Amino acid sequence: MNPPLKVWVAGARPRTLPAAVVPVVVGTAAGYVASGVVVVASSHVSGALHSTVLVGYDRRLSWLNALLALVVALGIQVGTNYVNDYADGVRGTDEQRVGPVRLVAGGLATVHQVKVAALVSFGVAGLAGLVLAFRVTWWLIPLGLICGIAGWAYTGGPKPYGYLGFGELFVFVFFGLVATAGSAYVQHAPFDFSLGRLELSAGFPWGFALWAGVPVGLLAAALLEANNIRDIATDTDSGKKTLAVRLGRQRAGQLYVGMLAAAAVSIVVLAGYRIGSLVALLAIPLALEPSRLALSEQEGRALLPMLGTTARLQLVTGGLLTIGLLL
Repeated sequence: MNPPLKVWVAGARPRTLPAAVVPVVVGTAAGYVASGVVVVASSHVSGALHSTVLVGYDRRLSWLNALLALVVALGIQVGTNYVNDYADGVRGTDEQRVGPVRLVAGGLATVHQVKVAALVSFGVAGLAGLVLAFRVTWWLIPLGLICGIAGWAYTGGPKPYGYLGFGELFVFVFFGLVATAGSAYVQHAPFDFSLGRLELSAGFPWGFALWAGVPVGLLAAALLEANNIRDIATDTDSGKKTLAVRLGRQRAGQLYVGMLAAAAVSIVVLAGYRIGSLVALLAIPLALEPSRLALSEQEGRALLPMLGTTARLQLVTGGLLTIGLLL
């Protein structure tokens, strides 16, 4: 018997999805403001070039490319969550959960059903990635494969690196730098020659695109850290050596706050590229409550609000950063 749709939605862990949405939105904005084309018009007299005039700087936005990038990011995120669910269910390490619902450990779905759901999610991401690669560059295919393998190996396989203390690093790199810069790159306009006009795309600003992914990645890593701080006790009992477990409750909380502070500093640095980025600092008040919980001595269920408030902080910061980049 297949579980109802609401069970699958809960198993996809909606509160973690901002980690997939925010980098695509911010990256698309960064790509739009930085990837226009210089339009040059030429006039001819008796077949000879008479003059060349700079017409303007034409920014362009591909909504289809942005949508495809979003499908890729969400597919990998949801697939990773399902892999986490079935892998921990097989190991029996999720029997004492205090966080979001687990499908296998909670008896809501079988291991086979959740594994199929994970494969379908990665498959959807792969199909969207193929279309995107066809539209932009085939080099996106190996990059997408690396992202998919990294998502599967996070908690799947015999030695999941997510439980060796590398989960936050994975999230920072793939849901920060890669997803943001990648979403910016697919907005990059190519060379286009036409009668009487030459449109030259400016060189892609990798420094700007990657730096835009730094605050995004730090907030995504903080979201994972909030989840892992809550689960320190149960993860310790089940043998999961997450970074939070390795650091201990106090230092893990300090690391969480440090990530939020570093995100704020990185936004200030990003203002060197686009001064409007400073608008994102208006989200700082939303960081106060989860920071208070992180630095407190509370554990387990008492930290359940921390995940939701961190997700809210990530969404609001991403929205404000997008607006700031477009100003």
